[in-house]
Amino acid sequence: MSKPGTPSSNTLLLRRQLTELTKRPVEGFSAGLVDENDLYEWEILIIGPPDTLYEGGFFKARLSFPPEFPLLPPKMRFITPMWHPNIYADGVVCISILHAPGEDQYGYEDAGERWMPVHTVESILISVISLLSSETPNLDSPANIEAAIEIRKDLAGYKKKVRRLARRSAEEAFD
Repeated sequence: MSKPGTPSSNTLLLRRQLTELTKRPVEGFSAGLVDENDLYEWEILIIGPPDTLYEGGFFKARLSFPPEFPLLPPKMRFITPMWHPNIYADGVVCISILHAPGEDQYGYEDAGERWMPVHTVESILISVISLLSSETPNLDSPANIEAAIEIRKDLAGYKKKVRRLARRSAEEAFD
């Protein structure tokens, strides 16, 4: 048995999670490899959750796993343009579950909210869908300051911009 965090155990774990998601898809997203020979780069498609600003959208993202996975979390970056206070302008998702284990140097998160090796691709994507479904995004430590300011100053404008991005993502998904 290889130790957690070694390349052979990492690829085994990633292959198992991919197989599980392929056999038993979870509603709201799909996952696959960018390149069949690289288990460390995943292609993700998140379907905009019903009854949210993102409804009807098809949002493409990448999950990049570090060699130390599952001891360290993957990075998730949307390729589809996003407008959300907890998603950086370059598409990188900023949620607790994707932050390295341990104490938060800024004091915003408890260690229990951060990455733990028991998390799976499924738990990450469910957290991201939950983020997109939330009526009130976390504005305490925004990744996208402009989006956070717009929510505070012009909520209607923010909602309109997100709906427009969702519509455009749906149109581009079928181009």
